[in-house]
Amino acid sequence: MTVADARYQIPQSPLRGVCIGAGYFSHYQYEAWQRIPEVRIVAAVNRSIDRAREVAAKFGVPRAAGWNELPALLDAEKPDFIDIITPPETHLDVVRLAAERGIATICQKPLAPTWPEAVAVVETAKRAGVRFMVHENWRWQPWYREMKRQLDAGALGELFSISVRMRMGDGWPADAYLARQPFFRAYPRLLVYETGVHFLDTFRFLGGEFASVYARLQKRNAAIAGEDAGQIVGGFASGATAVLDASRYNEPASTADPRYTFGTVRLDGSKGHLELGTEGTLTLKPLGKPARQLDYAHERRGFAGDCVHALQRHFVDRLLDGGEFESTGDDYLKTVALVEACYRSNAEGAVVSVGSSA
Repeated sequence: MTVADARYQIPQSPLRGVCIGAGYFSHYQYEAWQRIPEVRIVAAVNRSIDRAREVAAKFGVPRAAGWNELPALLDAEKPDFIDIITPPETHLDVVRLAAERGIATICQKPLAPTWPEAVAVVETAKRAGVRFMVHENWRWQPWYREMKRQLDAGALGELFSISVRMRMGDGWPADAYLARQPFFRAYPRLLVYETGVHFLDTFRFLGGEFASVYARLQKRNAAIAGEDAGQIVGGFASGATAVLDASRYNEPASTADPRYTFGTVRLDGSKGHLELGTEGTLTLKPLGKPARQLDYAHERRGFAGDCVHALQRHFVDRLLDGGEFESTGDDYLKTVALVEACYRSNAEGAVVSVGSSA
């Protein structure tokens, strides 16, 4: 099925892109664009023109511009797409600029600071008839793609549960997050809004839609504004269960690179279980049979198994063939609704039915 219609003309390669943002994580995105031959990034834009110039020089982007130059730059360059890599509070304004000009858009998560603004981001693109995809890269980590393949192939039978334990260890010092993403410190909502949202979306990718959630959230580091630890129990509509036990405060036990898999994962089913280790190993254990390690491709390149490149490759392929994105705006609002449900559950100390939280 394609989404091409009278309002959308499938562009020709090479695609001209403009990246908006030049912070820490943007480097993964600029680097990944370099490895997609059908794409040419023609400009880098940032609130600090000096940082825009730095990333432009590093990644061979021919033009750098400041924030106030963005409307004129879009008019002059006429890009096929923009990549929004800026803080959530800026997304709606940038999506409006793109929508007014009919420019396809890929937008980082979180979509916006609030539920109404997140809906407005999606509706703005939809009303203009422009292609819109959320940069939700977690489900593109190679171990999750392999888990999905195993589930679809019936290796686990009926899915009973998915459980994740995440321990990052980057959130306990008094200067936590300052070196990499200092804005984390001021977020009034942190763990679920910024990090847990990835797992909630991945739970949906693997197990389908939720019927309910229950969350208990904690703030361990007094130097930050939002929560940095918590436990979430989700009930899938299928009857299966998802459990997230996460902390950015406490450290992992044995890995030197917790940001490779961001934790351990176990899937249980009627035919056996599947486990993800911190080094990316996947072990399948059928009931009553020996365990075996799955042979699948994953590497320490880019971010978390090169998931940024995989996501951007998907975005480009769907632009070129007119097919539907995995993380459309409407679909991703279901994940944002889960985030809102978790915060409501924590506030009320109760199980929340999904769909009643936003």
